[in-house]
Amino acid sequence: MYHKLEEPILLYLLLLIPLLIALFLFQVYWKKKKQKEFGDLELIKQLSPTKSRFKPVLKFVTILLALTGLILALVNPKIGTKMETVKRQGIDIVFALDISKSMLSEDIAPSRLEKSKQLISQIINSLGNDRIGIVGYAGSAYPVLPMTTDYSIAKMYLQNMNTNMLSSQGTALNDAINLATTYFDAVDTSKLIILVSDGEDHGDGANEASEIAKEKGIKIITIGVGTVNGGTIPIKADNGVITEYKKDNNGEVVITKLNPTILENIAKNTNAVYIENSNTKQVVEQVKNVLDNIEKTEFESQEIAEYQTQYQWFIGIAFFLLFLDIFFLERKTSWLQRLNLFNER
Repeated sequence: MYHKLEEPILLYLLLLIPLLIALFLFQVYWKKKKQKEFGDLELIKQLSPTKSRFKPVLKFVTILLALTGLILALVNPKIGTKMETVKRQGIDIVFALDISKSMLSEDIAPSRLEKSKQLISQIINSLGNDRIGIVGYAGSAYPVLPMTTDYSIAKMYLQNMNTNMLSSQGTALNDAINLATTYFDAVDTSKLIILVSDGEDHGDGANEASEIAKEKGIKIITIGVGTVNGGTIPIKADNGVITEYKKDNNGEVVITKLNPTILENIAKNTNAVYIENSNTKQVVEQVKNVLDNIEKTEFESQEIAEYQTQYQWFIGIAFFLLFLDIFFLERKTSWLQRLNLFNER
């Protein structure tokens, strides 16, 4: 069985449940307080001998369960009953994202890293049937997501990427390229790496790595993020307030600059293009133009088919509970009173 939620954001409505419980408990407290002000509690109980202490709680729990059922019905859980092999035509694409500290620079708003995420996310939105993977790199490279056609999962992993994922700092472009090339498992599939960085390379062998990628039939589009004038690297507290700026060993504030030359060389070595533009829409269009000119290859992927909606069960349970609630009167039930199951005597 395979499950998915059609409207998972509506699960936030379940936060109403603890709020209603708090209001119910407050009402019980307030009612008892007022009864104490009115007179002796034991005397009040004697004046209403058929009033049940348990029934209001039962009615409230029934209403809560019915509300939960309605919320789950709105979320609309689905169950997939079958896997099938689907043939697609597309490209295998690996996104290599620079997550070194220099990507925290805010010379491009909101920051180089956040801008890079925006660019990659919009490129993913423009794709069709392509398989994608994600690599993160700083002083070394790290596999973030293997090849997949699930773009929503890919964007979720992308948004969680940050500069603390790797302890080794710097920017080793060669490691990123070498790791990305291992993602391509299909021999005849068109292969592409989209490398996003400010180009500050502290490693060796980026050109050699790109030459090896070319020999394997892999093109590398490079996207430069940052400005040639550069910017400082802010160090922020947990609340987002800048506490200081990164300094070098001499105590001087570090100025990090975009280095387009190395990114241009990597793209040139694989007969691809270097893109440098702060306008997200224009970058996406340039990437799309490149993709349109790359030959699409056919590949097979396993997909879940025949998802069946399950909301009707939750609606049915909710309405049954609401119907049942009509028969829960607040006075004691005579036959239950005789059994004394709830200690109401």
